[in-house]
Amino acid sequence: MNCIRRFRDILPLLTLVLCCLFNCTCVRGQAKSQSLVYIGTYTHFELLSPPHKIPDGEHSKGIYFCRFDAVTGVLSPPVLAAESINPTFIAFDPNRPLLYAANEIYQFNGEASGAVSAFSIDPATGKLTLLNQVPSRGGGACYVKVDATGRNVLVANFGSGSVAVLPIKQDGGLATASAFVQQEGKGPSPRQLGSHAHCINLSPDGRFAISTDFGADKLFVYKFDAVAGSLMPNDPPFFAIKPGSAPRHLVFAPGGKIAYCLNEITSTVTVLSYDAANGAFHEQQSISTLPADFTGANTAAEIQVHPSGKFLFASNRGHNSIAVFAIDDQGRLSALHNYSAQGRTPRNFSLDPSGRWLIVANQDTNNVVVFGVDQQTGELKPNGQTVTVPAPLCVRFWK
Repeated sequence: MNCIRRFRDILPLLTLVLCCLFNCTCVRGQAKSQSLVYIGTYTHFELLSPPHKIPDGEHSKGIYFCRFDAVTGVLSPPVLAAESINPTFIAFDPNRPLLYAANEIYQFNGEASGAVSAFSIDPATGKLTLLNQVPSRGGGACYVKVDATGRNVLVANFGSGSVAVLPIKQDGGLATASAFVQQEGKGPSPRQLGSHAHCINLSPDGRFAISTDFGADKLFVYKFDAVAGSLMPNDPPFFAIKPGSAPRHLVFAPGGKIAYCLNEITSTVTVLSYDAANGAFHEQQSISTLPADFTGANTAAEIQVHPSGKFLFASNRGHNSIAVFAIDDQGRLSALHNYSAQGRTPRNFSLDPSGRWLIVANQDTNNVVVFGVDQQTGELKPNGQTVTVPAPLCVRFWK
């Protein structure tokens, strides 16, 4: 009887302790589920080459961020993280709270050049603080990549068809270019009168840098030294894509033996086997990003592989869709379905680290849309989460 009495006496305290433990666990779980999502935009259409028509509605001021809950798929209203001119592509340092943005402009500090901006991230507030800004060494900087060591930012300049390496200083700011390459070539399309570097990515082992050249219909391959910040032509120095394709972005599948090149003008994906020892590519397949019955104008924009390696996604501007493909054991693709992007001109999209969510930036309807991803089928379903961001171009998850 005394034991029962004692238990009744301490029951309220025990209940309180258990509730506190449970609530703390939930709070910690929610905290871990939260990500910051950064969104790059067009701020000055008149600075592009050729100048674009300025759209109606609110004009962007730079880079925005939202908080994203990976459990519920809820995306918070956007907040301006930092003012910046045409920050059209962004990338993060792998180890430090640093963000780098390609500023798609054609004049910088009196030079015929774009720029790259370095920002520090405040993890508590999401705000960005500008560290410095340096020339990209070519007009129309459109893509940035941070190497796995966190020593360098690689940049592709669309307007001038060049690539460069910008060393990262101890404080996270950028030094002037340690390497620069002017690419050459042209294709059969009127949009391919000269070289247009659209992307520079790194091989999984970091030994090679690959530049997709929209104008030259080539994947230029360079030996990359992260310590020296250097680029040297590989042997072979490039892989030729079918003329008129206009290669835009390149991604590797998990395992690093297969790469996928998205071609803008032909709206196709070229499946490539990759020789990691020599940095060489070989074509295995080419497949359209569009339904067979589509007859309108379209340009492909972004490509990503699901973390599981089971699915590939690509965006279509014109058809305004996200194409989903199944990936077989050899890395080859089979088309599954095209899903409406829920807006016009899906310039870019990103998968969260879990692969459960895909967020699309629709440039011409000023909206960013959240989709759930079925882990077994790759099916996309909008979850009702949409936020308004002026001229969104690039969306990226930060841990």
